[in-house]
Amino acid sequence: MNSQSLQHQGGTLVYDDTGHGPLVVCVPSMGDLRAEYRFLAPALVAAGYRVISLDVRGHGETSTRWPDFSVGAIGSDVLAVIRHLQAGPAVIIGTSMAAGAAVWAAAEGPECVAGLVLVGPFVRGEGTWLSNLMFSTLFARPWGPAMWLRYYSTLYPTHKPTDFDQYCHALQANLKEPGRQEALLKMIRASKSASEERLPRVTAPTLVLMGSKDRDFKQPEAEAHWVADQLRGTYNLIDGAGHYPHAEMPEVTSSLILSFLPTLNNFSGSRR
Repeated sequence: MNSQSLQHQGGTLVYDDTGHGPLVVCVPSMGDLRAEYRFLAPALVAAGYRVISLDVRGHGETSTRWPDFSVGAIGSDVLAVIRHLQAGPAVIIGTSMAAGAAVWAAAEGPECVAGLVLVGPFVRGEGTWLSNLMFSTLFARPWGPAMWLRYYSTLYPTHKPTDFDQYCHALQANLKEPGRQEALLKMIRASKSASEERLPRVTAPTLVLMGSKDRDFKQPEAEAHWVADQLRGTYNLIDGAGHYPHAEMPEVTSSLILSFLPTLNNFSGSRR
């Protein structure tokens, strides 16, 4: 594992860089760490891909002070990393809000993006003032990190990874660091509209993955179908999985992604 940093828009992005071959950039959901991809990344590397796992703004080891935490801002970070590495076009794998950032990146930098894998994608909708107030109270200090972990645990309805307790301990410790819980709250309140507005502009082939028990959506399959339809892509429903199928059911999820990647033009053909 090779950890690197990149200065961008006044902040510092931190990412892991491992493997050789066509570039896959993995972007975690808000409130999580780049280690969210600790099961998927090795499978991709073993299949011959170069994998970047990025800590998003305010999370993990990426710096906390940023002027903007919207999907557009996160998408600009992803494009900055791809351009810095000069290894594109890349496939972007984005979970939850990061799926919206991936959509933004694909619309604004199509030359950098060979394909999208959107996991439990939030690509539309805005929080109401009431929901923002509720989240601001629920996840405020000093109880915020513990409350976030309680919520986080519900996102794995069928199988928790064997390292789940250890991982949650590391996640809670990270959120307790100065500025990180505040960054999470800013990201929760930040605008998501930029991704929905750009859906018609995306030309990259897209695979949508959704857990059938993803509690963040009232009708998970209907949402997956809608997102795939808007992007002229395909979707797979992973039976029994929640919001993180790549960590809850990594074998199933990695198999679906590894079947999708070779179908992309100007991507898998360049694999060494």
